[in-house]
Amino acid sequence: MAEPEQELARDLGFLEAYTLGLGTMIGAGIFVLPGIVAGRAGPASMVSFAIAGVVSLLAALSLSELATGMPKAGGSYYYVNRALGGFFGSIVGWGMWVGLMFATAFYMLGFGQYLAGLHPSIPVVASALVMGAILTLVNYRGVKETGSLQNVIVIALVVLIIAFIAFGLAALDPSLLTPFAPEGWGAVGLTAGTVFVAFIGFEVIATSAEEIQNPGRNLPLSMIAAVVTPAILYVLVMLVSTGVLPVPELEGSTIPVADVAMVYAGEIGSLAMIFGAVLATVSSANASILSAARVNFAMGRDRILSVWLNQVHEQYQTPYRAILATGIVILLLIAGPLPIDTLADVASFSYLVAYALVHVAVVVMRRADPAAYAPDFRIPDPLYPAVPIAGGLGCLAVMIQMRPVVQGIGLVIVGVGVGWYFLYVRERAETVGLVGEAIATEPAGGAESVGGTGNGDGDEDVYRVVVPVANPDTEETLIRYAAASAYGHEGKAELIAVNVIEVPPQTSPAQIELEEERVGRQQELLESARDTADTLSLPLRTRAIVGRHAGDAILSVIREEEADHVLMGWSPDHRRRDAVFGSTLDPVVERAPCEVSLVTRPSMQPGDVVALAGRGPNASVAARRAGEIHRTFEDSSLTLVSVQQPIAATDPPEEVGSGVDEPNGSGVSETSDSDDGEREDPETVGKETIDDVAAAAGLDPDEYESRVVVAENVRGTLLEMAEEYDTVAVGATGESFVARSMYGTIPRDIVSRTDNTVVIARGADARPRSLKRAIRERLVAMLESEPTESQPVES
Repeated sequence: MAEPEQELARDLGFLEAYTLGLGTMIGAGIFVLPGIVAGRAGPASMVSFAIAGVVSLLAALSLSELATGMPKAGGSYYYVNRALGGFFGSIVGWGMWVGLMFATAFYMLGFGQYLAGLHPSIPVVASALVMGAILTLVNYRGVKETGSLQNVIVIALVVLIIAFIAFGLAALDPSLLTPFAPEGWGAVGLTAGTVFVAFIGFEVIATSAEEIQNPGRNLPLSMIAAVVTPAILYVLVMLVSTGVLPVPELEGSTIPVADVAMVYAGEIGSLAMIFGAVLATVSSANASILSAARVNFAMGRDRILSVWLNQVHEQYQTPYRAILATGIVILLLIAGPLPIDTLADVASFSYLVAYALVHVAVVVMRRADPAAYAPDFRIPDPLYPAVPIAGGLGCLAVMIQMRPVVQGIGLVIVGVGVGWYFLYVRERAETVGLVGEAIATEPAGGAESVGGTGNGDGDEDVYRVVVPVANPDTEETLIRYAAASAYGHEGKAELIAVNVIEVPPQTSPAQIELEEERVGRQQELLESARDTADTLSLPLRTRAIVGRHAGDAILSVIREEEADHVLMGWSPDHRRRDAVFGSTLDPVVERAPCEVSLVTRPSMQPGDVVALAGRGPNASVAARRAGEIHRTFEDSSLTLVSVQQPIAATDPPEEVGSGVDEPNGSGVSETSDSDDGEREDPETVGKETIDDVAAAAGLDPDEYESRVVVAENVRGTLLEMAEEYDTVAVGATGESFVARSMYGTIPRDIVSRTDNTVVIARGADARPRSLKRAIRERLVAMLESEPTESQPVES
């Protein structure tokens, strides 16, 4: 059987993709540029931001089509290289790499300027060099958990900018806005090139196309929103800046936004903006270093750069050579003679060249129409070819207006790309452009394979069990336990074995192809899963995933497959302090819409199996899991146990986990009162509880033995009984499984008390929605296509 094709986890919805792009756009430009551009175009510099926003919006539309038609790492470089060939690919690749390094140097000098705003003794260049070196080393080592921190930074920056605008509008002096364009409208066009550097970050969404859910809708919407939102904010920031502080003072300021805030908000406002600028410059610089490494990888894969540059560090799993090379050039630019505004201009020029060729690439791909080019999003017919034509001309118009020194440096960079093509690439590059096919009267229509397509059988009648596999020692047993669940249902059944390779943000997910050892281990695990399934005569599909976070990747598979059950191994001896079951399992246990089972120390000889029977819905799920294991494994027995407190007890029943009679499924039931006020016999109540749980679990009376235990100490009795059996099945406690487990529950106590197999089970996610979850679902429903019952939105 063929090895499963590597795939990226599609775990980014609209909101995630939007905030990803917004995080790279709400950055250094808005804090550093106002002083520079006000001196060039006066109050009309806000029009320059609007022009740059429109040019970016047109580029976003063309990028959206190319990204969904060719979802690979490399962004604009990859699309141009595939459509126009290695010559233009070399120009764009070098341009993007150099542009990102110039942009990072610009961000770092802005960082130094704002840091010096705290005290004049702080050296600008030295602090910029130190922070640039720190970011390079951070990316060299790799930082996995950055998403939450980035979201916090984005929220903080948006709040600061909105506050700056709101209070600034109240302090606006209209007389400062005249003359509106003191240097003429030609200066406004020239300035549009400078401010374009503030918009180059939106392409990060396109480079994540393989990771976005419903890309045909979410990718273009998120890109458009990520361009429009900061464009509006940038225009308003310039309105406030030029309407509060006279242009000469604004031009002379190295910390313009902080000085503007000082006028109407005093020292506190100024310090707040300095704090925001420091966050923004560091965040923008870090994102640029990440993107530069991605471009390196894509160029190396296409033989435009040496693969040597893209080797992944054995320990840190990062493309350390590419990151070091990028970092060294950035430090040289920071220490070099070019002023900060020229660094921004050159970065903008490089990306304007790239986006101009992106618009050409869209037309070429449409005309050539290769067989594998089937984008989920196409520029609407009424807007094609107007968008790529207007976008390309817009890029050229902005470049023509830029300063001669910037055009000269930009053309040198283009010349480097051209020279590199003839000296190195032409004899090595394997990609042939499709320009000839586009020019031909009748495009061949099956030219070059440029992208992949997904698959799925769409059979909704199949009972699917997802089994994440990672440990060779427990893999076979987990597959057999999953098969037991599948056998317990009538009709077709299927297993899906999943293995996830995690990569840090510094590494392109596609770069995993360079790590033969990790990929080899993944293939061995999935091949072993197929062999086990063959012995069980049960269909099994394998999915080899590469993602940022294994838990989110597994959730993505569960939703895509519309799984009925996910069964996962759990080692209680290896978990982080800030996680309950581990950073991988927690999101699955908490948010999976299907049934969930965690198995600790799975055994091929489950022996005497016990299910703890209580009144909650998860009790029947645990009993069903126990029954499935009993039916599948020979020489096993099944017992259902209920623990009751005696009638003589005067105190309320002991609370266990989420409470005795709440939906815990732990095997505990409160002895109920009869109609005449007398408490019923605990043996009778226990037997009725077991019968109810067994019936709900679909167990026949002759499949199990009933055992009712009456005891004062409920928790202690349950724990003692668990040690008597080889396998214990227990229902999850409480409405929030993970949250309740943090405070200790019977399932966790049983796991820690016994060395035998423990199965913790919960039913399909039917928990009451929290306010946070309800608001999130409402937003997603408004912004995305309407979710169906079989594919609920993420909680």
